[in-house]
Amino acid sequence: MSSRGELSQRNPQLQRRLTRTQTMGNIGDSIFDSEVIPSSLVEIAPILRVANEVESSNPRVAYLCRFYAFEKAHRLDPNSSGRGVRQFKTALLQRLERENDPTLMGRVKKSDAREMQSFYQHYYKKYIQALQNVSDKVDRAQLTKAYQTANVLFEVLKAVNQTQSVEVDREILETHDKVTEKTEIYVPYNILPLDPDSANQAIMKYPEIQAAVYALRNTRGLPWPKDYKKKKDEDILDWLQAMFGFQKDNVANQREHLILLLANIHIRQFPNLDQQPKLDQRALDEVMKRLFKNYKNWCKYLGRDSSLWLPTIQQEVQQRKLLYMGLYLLIWGEAANLRFMPECLCYIYHHMAFELYGMLAGNVSPMTGENVKPAYGGEDEAFLKKVVTPIYEVIAREAERSKREKSKHSHWRNYDDLNEYFWSVDCFHLGWPMRADADFFCKPVDRFQDDINGETKLPKGQWMGKVNFVEIRSFWHIFRSFDRMWSFFILCLQAMVIVAWNGSGQPTAIFDGDVFKKVLSVFITAAILKLGQAILDFIFSWKARRSMSRHVQLRYLLKVVSAAAWVVILPVTYAYTWENPPGFAQTIKSWLGNGSSSPSLFILAVVIYLSPNMLAGLLFLFPFVRRFLESSNYKIVVLMMWWSQPRLYVGRGMHESMLSLFKYTSFWLLLLITKLAFSFYIEIKPLVGPTKSIMEVHISTYQWHEFFPQAKNNIGVVIALWAPVILVYFMDSQIWYAIFSTLFGGVYGAFRRLGEIRTLGMLRSRFQSLPGAFNACLIPVEKSEAARKKGLKATFSRKFDVIPSSKEKTAARFAQLWNKIISSFREEDLISNREMDLLLVPYWADRDLELMQWPPFLLASKIPIAVDMAKDSSDKKSELKKRIKSDNYMYSAVCECYASFRNIVKFLVRGQSERKVIEFIFSKVDKHIEDDDLLSENLSALPSLYDLFVKLVKYLLENKQEDRDEVVILFQDMLEVVIRDIMMEDHPSELLDSINGGSGYEGMVPLDQQYQLFASAGAIMFPAPESEAWKEKIKRLYLLLTVKESAMDVPSNLEARRRMSFFANSLFMDMPTSPKVRNMLSFSVLTPYYKEEVLFSLPELEVPNEDGVSILFYLQKIFPDEWNNFLERVNCSEEELRGSEELEEQLRLWASYRGQTLTRTVRGMMYYRKALELQAFLDMAEDDDLMEGYKAIELNEDQMKGERSLWTQCQAVADMKFTYVVSCQIYGIQKRSGDSRAQDVLRLMTTYPSLRVAYIDEVEEPNKDRSKKVNDKVYYSTLVKAALPKSNSSEPGQNLDQTIYRIKLPGPAILGEGKPENQNHAIIFTRGEGLQTIDMNQDNYMEEALKMRNLLQEFLKKHDVRYPSILGLREHIFTGSVSSLAWFMSNQETSFVTIGQRLLANPLKVRFHYGHPDIFDRLFHLTRGGVSKASKNINLSEDIFAGFNSTLREGNVTHHEYIQVGKGRDVGLNQISLFEAKIGNGNGEQTLSRDLYRLGHRFDFFRMLSCYFTTIGFYFSTLVTVLTVYVFLYGRLYLVLSGLEKGLLMQPAIRENKSVEVALASQSFVQIGFLMALPMMMEIGLERGFRTALSEFILMQLQLAPVFFTFSLGTKTHYYGRTLLHGGAKYRPTGRGFVVFHAKFADNYRLYSRSHFVKGLELMLLLIIYQIFGQSYRGAVAYILIIVSMWFMVGTWLFAPFLFNPSGFEWQKIVDDWMDWNKWISNRGGIGVPPEKSWESWWEEEQDHLRHSGKRGIAAEILLSLRFFIYQYGLVYHLNLTKNNQSVLVYGISWLVIFMILFVLKTISVGRRKFSANFQLVFRLVKGLIFITFVSILAILIALPHMTMQDIVVCVLAFMPTGWGLLLIAQACKPVVHKAGFWGSVKTLARGYEIVMGLFLFTPVAFLAWFPFVSEFQTRMLFNQAFSRGLQISRILGGHRKGRSSRNKE
Repeated sequence: MSSRGELSQRNPQLQRRLTRTQTMGNIGDSIFDSEVIPSSLVEIAPILRVANEVESSNPRVAYLCRFYAFEKAHRLDPNSSGRGVRQFKTALLQRLERENDPTLMGRVKKSDAREMQSFYQHYYKKYIQALQNVSDKVDRAQLTKAYQTANVLFEVLKAVNQTQSVEVDREILETHDKVTEKTEIYVPYNILPLDPDSANQAIMKYPEIQAAVYALRNTRGLPWPKDYKKKKDEDILDWLQAMFGFQKDNVANQREHLILLLANIHIRQFPNLDQQPKLDQRALDEVMKRLFKNYKNWCKYLGRDSSLWLPTIQQEVQQRKLLYMGLYLLIWGEAANLRFMPECLCYIYHHMAFELYGMLAGNVSPMTGENVKPAYGGEDEAFLKKVVTPIYEVIAREAERSKREKSKHSHWRNYDDLNEYFWSVDCFHLGWPMRADADFFCKPVDRFQDDINGETKLPKGQWMGKVNFVEIRSFWHIFRSFDRMWSFFILCLQAMVIVAWNGSGQPTAIFDGDVFKKVLSVFITAAILKLGQAILDFIFSWKARRSMSRHVQLRYLLKVVSAAAWVVILPVTYAYTWENPPGFAQTIKSWLGNGSSSPSLFILAVVIYLSPNMLAGLLFLFPFVRRFLESSNYKIVVLMMWWSQPRLYVGRGMHESMLSLFKYTSFWLLLLITKLAFSFYIEIKPLVGPTKSIMEVHISTYQWHEFFPQAKNNIGVVIALWAPVILVYFMDSQIWYAIFSTLFGGVYGAFRRLGEIRTLGMLRSRFQSLPGAFNACLIPVEKSEAARKKGLKATFSRKFDVIPSSKEKTAARFAQLWNKIISSFREEDLISNREMDLLLVPYWADRDLELMQWPPFLLASKIPIAVDMAKDSSDKKSELKKRIKSDNYMYSAVCECYASFRNIVKFLVRGQSERKVIEFIFSKVDKHIEDDDLLSENLSALPSLYDLFVKLVKYLLENKQEDRDEVVILFQDMLEVVIRDIMMEDHPSELLDSINGGSGYEGMVPLDQQYQLFASAGAIMFPAPESEAWKEKIKRLYLLLTVKESAMDVPSNLEARRRMSFFANSLFMDMPTSPKVRNMLSFSVLTPYYKEEVLFSLPELEVPNEDGVSILFYLQKIFPDEWNNFLERVNCSEEELRGSEELEEQLRLWASYRGQTLTRTVRGMMYYRKALELQAFLDMAEDDDLMEGYKAIELNEDQMKGERSLWTQCQAVADMKFTYVVSCQIYGIQKRSGDSRAQDVLRLMTTYPSLRVAYIDEVEEPNKDRSKKVNDKVYYSTLVKAALPKSNSSEPGQNLDQTIYRIKLPGPAILGEGKPENQNHAIIFTRGEGLQTIDMNQDNYMEEALKMRNLLQEFLKKHDVRYPSILGLREHIFTGSVSSLAWFMSNQETSFVTIGQRLLANPLKVRFHYGHPDIFDRLFHLTRGGVSKASKNINLSEDIFAGFNSTLREGNVTHHEYIQVGKGRDVGLNQISLFEAKIGNGNGEQTLSRDLYRLGHRFDFFRMLSCYFTTIGFYFSTLVTVLTVYVFLYGRLYLVLSGLEKGLLMQPAIRENKSVEVALASQSFVQIGFLMALPMMMEIGLERGFRTALSEFILMQLQLAPVFFTFSLGTKTHYYGRTLLHGGAKYRPTGRGFVVFHAKFADNYRLYSRSHFVKGLELMLLLIIYQIFGQSYRGAVAYILIIVSMWFMVGTWLFAPFLFNPSGFEWQKIVDDWMDWNKWISNRGGIGVPPEKSWESWWEEEQDHLRHSGKRGIAAEILLSLRFFIYQYGLVYHLNLTKNNQSVLVYGISWLVIFMILFVLKTISVGRRKFSANFQLVFRLVKGLIFITFVSILAILIALPHMTMQDIVVCVLAFMPTGWGLLLIAQACKPVVHKAGFWGSVKTLARGYEIVMGLFLFTPVAFLAWFPFVSEFQTRMLFNQAFSRGLQISRILGGHRKGRSSRNKE
């Protein structure tokens, strides 16, 4: 003990505990500190957890635990070498010193050892024995935890006893043995508790699950290793683990996976089970088939036998199949990054399954003569270390190279290359066990030989190089991948020009012989294009030559040779078809001699040339033949197909059915005919005449020094005219596609019944058919009921007859579902309590009312109106009847009120005589109703009866004893009204007789006796006995009677309306019928999460930004109604919210559910589970339960306990069918550093117990080798769940997580793109047959979750030829309300995810996967490389590659419109631009990718067109659009400056040129977002009505949508083009926040300077020069419009970022921005200075892409920069100075001037550095002299050669671009310039340019900011009005806002 005593003496009050990066609030000392532990000390975490747990009950034991933890930590890491270990030990030691004395005082027993022993026994009795025999899930979790705690306590106990050298009691040792034994069994489980004691849990009672478990435990006849200790319940997977060395947790994980898979498929397909559980063979075969389909295909493709041999003895077959499946899943579960390489897994499996077969067959190894054993042995982690790690290291090495070779994909192998190595038979050279020296493992001979020390052992053979495909940066890929399309367009263009040029110029001219002959020359062009394609293929595949087989190399070579041959043969034979040939044929003839003409030769040549195409055309008509040929492995077929396309493992047999073929072919034929006709008549034909006349004019007067004065036909002018037209010709198919897709998409949408119910009015009018629709869609069809007819004929009959009793269940089910939806609206604060009451249908169906009870919002105000009508209708009885009957709801309300009234009165009245009266009255009324003459009564007194009844209902609502007397009098009043005023005809005398016991003949009894009715003690039962059902009934009645105003606007919240109407509408769409929950397909949801927001913290919500706007204030303004509903729900005012923690928590949640947070996503996805529980209840409930309702079960606590209770069973089914895994990549690191996000994730797990979190755990392992200073890091894939606190105990439980599985990885998991790697590590923890990938910015809704089981049924339907492999869903963008930009973005996005994808999926058949809510066929994808691709950069848009992969591997992607998922989008301009940049980059990378190349070549022609125009074609067209403007303006520049325009001014072609106008008009169409607007309008029109669409369109124009679209055009173009030229694509995190902050000027400048500002200024220069010197037609309207459109583009590109910047025109902000910009531009850069801080760093980073660009990229860059030198060359000759001097000298002198200026600048800067200190005066004099010289030169120039003001402007215009061009070239040649020592000067020049540009942009903005109204206008335009109104008011109120309370008092 002494050591401890010493500790306690030096007890300084030091820091209480480790608070490294502790961002948590004051959660209290002990809650989280057991988690904040350095990773190398992970093992002590459980001890600290136990210490925290027992602290409250015995502080001394807690102290001893901590002390033991400290000792253990010291043992684990004696030198404190791990990160943070030293600080941790110190902090723990300080705490121990502090706590020693106080805890000693509190010790009960004499010594610590005794204390420990007694506590251990106490703990065992209290927690373990008490819980021994439990079945409940929660208690099972408690027991698990208790056993673990007991284990730790014993460990501490032993240590304390050793310290004090005391023996441990026998009794305790025995107890401990029991505990250890149990601890091994009771491990935390995921879904299935497989230990023997849990056999009575509900989920384990399923016979299917028992059957699967039982089948797996059949280990008969398996040869176990010799020294193996068998445990109880061994199963097949344990044997595999023992033989092959898999990890224990991997085995546990896959065991559960396999059991659930088998059980689910079994249940679904063969539901009727006999009593004893037996696994059905068919279920096994189904899983086998789906799991091994890819493997079997692979074996066939490589011509090998598969290793799946089945035994001949029938009894063993099942076991063998399970072994094979188990083996595959175990390999997959541990393969880490190898999962991206499915065929690599096939290779491993092929060999391991063969070994498995060998062992079971008892084969003898030919080498050793012993039985076959696995090559890698079965010791621990053998599979990981010996199989996975070597391959993983190859991937990691290549990934390392990719980081160095930023843009060159050709220098490293990505996942695809490594996987495709296994597509050739050569892969078997790897051998098994794999040879370490195989070429697969070879490392390239590196130019950077950096790892000299450790890496030498790697084989240095030939690096294999790329496989099958090389991704080379080049624009040629666009031609290479889609060569058929480009050839088609080029040939059409050639034919059209020839026809237009010759003869009449009409299309009919083609029948003229000569014209036709000329048209035939297209075949020569075709041959040339073919040759181009062959050469491109040859060049681009050069780096992959090593991995190619001989016949592939031969094919590439032969392709080039044959294409070259045709290029010779066709022109030669063509030349000989002419008698007197035109020019080009003449030359050929002159070479080869003038033979006689023989046209037949050419025709023959063409026929031979076309024969392969004819064959292809024939096959195109019969897709099934084509499918067969491509997928076949017969040698003869392979040989036939060899020439048409290289044989590949993927992309075979992708052809669709004849019907689909017909649909998309007709779509494209229509489109192409339209496009070609338009091009011919509007673009090409009008240009021919003018061109001819221009070619005839001869021009001699040039205004500049013409280098080619001899050029014929003014060829330059012709090019300048035709170029923009030709560019538009290639681009406008995109416009036509937009138009056609809009039309077709709209028609398809209408056929799918979209927008049938789009307003509340429509919903009301069709509400009666809703219950029928509900039951038809959402309730499984009972066997007895007939299968439902298509359409919903079987809705309720319109007349409300008595609903038959079987319908009673239907009504009850409808009520449950509908109410669940409405209450979810209430929980989400979309509706208020009153609205909820109006919308609910009675839960507890009132059985006495035999009619359908509609929700009160339909019946509101009907009763008061009916009463009024009755009062006034004393004479018009029949009309009254007609009017009431005509309104269905009114009739229904009247009936229901009467029935309820009768029920309540009968229920309340208990006295004998009173009952007689009541019965009498009601019998009369009922008789009247039957005879249909009720209206013959006097109804004018009805209102008074009505008023009395309302009073009665009010009393019943309050139900207080003291009101009894009033109730009595009420009854008497009512009776009087009925008898005296209403039922006059009905002989009250009989009535009174009956009251007085039939003594009528004794004369009339005085009235006072009659008044005693109801007054006696037992006559009325009041207060009424309350039950939930009774309360609800009264409340409903009260609403029906009293709601006077119509509830037309319920619900008033727009979001609630949208959701209700979409949901109601979707029920009328065509969806599969729903199965029972137990028979549905099981599915998982997977969400990758990195470190975004989980839950807003209070400071985040309340701290205002610089405008004084906090997020909370902002949300209150945007969602005012939801804020009020929230306050109503938590039942307090805004001030009270601050008081309690619980309310603050609610506030944080309320805000987080309105942002893009993880909490919102998780809540949304957990609706699936809630929906499943409810649906399981409706499936399983007996009639009584059903009538009581689901709510009753939820409310009923004691129900929850029993193992067979309905509730537990619902839970069990939900567990079996649904899993949700969130992959929080760095949760472990966040947890250890005490990050608040880890707390929030844990809170989510506690809120939703079935949520699972997977994360990658990085753990430092202390080194065994002491020489190494740094610890090794080990990585684990870990799955955790929340450890639920004790349900019933009063002790404060800790919120902790429990590790379920922990699977070691071969190294860091993130090698490629982050998100796919993150998904991939967690995918092994998902379950089920469907997998929905959801991103972190999504949301889901209760009502949509109800349709999930219907949707999953789609997997079982064939869509065309195949079953679907991905089900596409539509999304609803929920961020549209934030600002106008967010609204444009959400509209654009919505139109893409609805109308766009609807068309892509059907008829075009090219929908891929575009992100998130899609549902994958999980088994299909897990055997084919996962749900996304992960190679760095090339797979930047990782999602779409999953779609490519699925399609190439014969999957099928569909799209379904009856279900939607919410999605958030970016909301500020900068975020949107970053997002578009990411997409642009991604498309640039896609252009280079193998997937797109394969699709472009393997699809048939029309499907290939669809594929092009919907992927990269869109981006390429955007690029061409911008290019058109450039080409047009540079062409005009040439015409103007050379003087050609002057010379040709009289030519109509120059003056008014229709074709060019049309071309530019189409360009501006694209520019202002016409392509986006069309589908957008159509979709809004379909779903919300065309009037809405029109008004939204106009509103968008007013909010400057064209500005936004023109701006985003620039973003797309810049990033797409730059990626193709130079690379530099990277993932750009866009942030998911609310944008209510002002972006600084410098930020905007950094983001847009290269993509928009520079380009905008260049176009502006061109336009200005054109304005000054251009002479052509200034008047024509079309021309003015075109120039306006270009100026619009310039203005937009320069000023949009400031226009869309919140508070962009506020004077104060402008001043701050200016200061900030100045500071930024003048700061020096250097190492470690971020680009945000200094211009120099930013400028260097901005040219980063050039560093990696390679020679081609640099050459392209220099070529493009040359355009800036044209200005100077042209403008110099237009100065007054040069007066018509056209000699080349003038140009030379101008360069001299430039060099002089640069030289002077350089001298000054050198002088400043060298002399300014020592020779200050001289330096100043020199500067002065230079200035004087400059001024005098100017004066002389102005005086003598008459230099004008215009000349000075022109000089600036001429020299500025030249300087910029020089700069660009210098940047491209940086290494050379650096060597020459000019880099400093380049930097200075560049800074000068940036300052000028900045000033130019800043001045107009600052000028506008002078006027206050500009800022007002901008806020109005940018933010929706509610917000800007609130903003203004709050500014006036609070100045800069002092208190919180002033915030909302407007």
